[in-house]
Amino acid sequence: MPELPEVETVKRGLEKLIIGKKVTRVYFDWPKSFPNTSTDINSFLIGSGVTDVRRRAKVLIIDLDTSYSLVIHLKMTGQLVYVGRKELNISERFGAGHPSESLIGKLPDKSTHVIFTFKDDSNLYFNDQRKFGWIRLIPTIEIPNIDFFKKVGPEPLADNFTNKDFIGRFRRRNNTTIKAALLDQTVIAGVGNIYADESLWGAKIHPTTKVASLTDAKLNKLFIQLRNVLHLSIEKGGSTDRNYVNAEGKKGSYIQFAQVFRRENQPCYRCGLLIIKTRVAGRGTHLCPKCQIAA
Repeated sequence: MPELPEVETVKRGLEKLIIGKKVTRVYFDWPKSFPNTSTDINSFLIGSGVTDVRRRAKVLIIDLDTSYSLVIHLKMTGQLVYVGRKELNISERFGAGHPSESLIGKLPDKSTHVIFTFKDDSNLYFNDQRKFGWIRLIPTIEIPNIDFFKKVGPEPLADNFTNKDFIGRFRRRNNTTIKAALLDQTVIAGVGNIYADESLWGAKIHPTTKVASLTDAKLNKLFIQLRNVLHLSIEKGGSTDRNYVNAEGKKGSYIQFAQVFRRENQPCYRCGLLIIKTRVAGRGTHLCPKCQIAA
């Protein structure tokens, strides 16, 4: 599932590509991917202009000038890919496979379930192989009342989110393992399996360690490592582990810089011992058995 850096990367791409554009048509072939009434679509989406693109945790929000918004959860395999007229011309001239076009020339494909067409004939494609993702059209004012948004924790990269805030929120989970706490979206928002493993390796914390066993100094180190890892991944365009691509259909490169994730049976960059893969909090977990000693 795309995590905070991947969704943030898509958000930043869409900000540059679709703000100011007007929606003229929408196509969908899977009602669960686009569970909206025809009345709402015709009244609040068709003819609307895009005013903003936002992210909260792993959720994207596209605000419209009708005071409605498209709330988008990519889930496991969702993609949002924009194709403009310039890109279409490249595809028509050179064909699929040209290095400038990424997914251009290949869309729509069998995984495309929603297509937004803008006034300039550009398109925004929602692809989802597993069909778990969704796009909901709701009044913008109602977004904070969605159950998920009521419960989700603060953004770990927010300027006003301090190390003291981080430590305080994790202290409320003293009886659970640190990895389970990192994955808990009510503690902090947007962190999933990849960046939990990466930040725990950086802080030299074993994933099964109970939060109560960690000192404030150790939690502070985790706070620093988590923010560093998230910032680096955003800089590298996110992690293309399987299905993730950015708003232009291109893959992220963070996995090339990963310290432990997907590196089982390879030497630890710190000590040289082989990275192992185990299971913690119901998830495949990568760690160094020397650098991250179980408490």
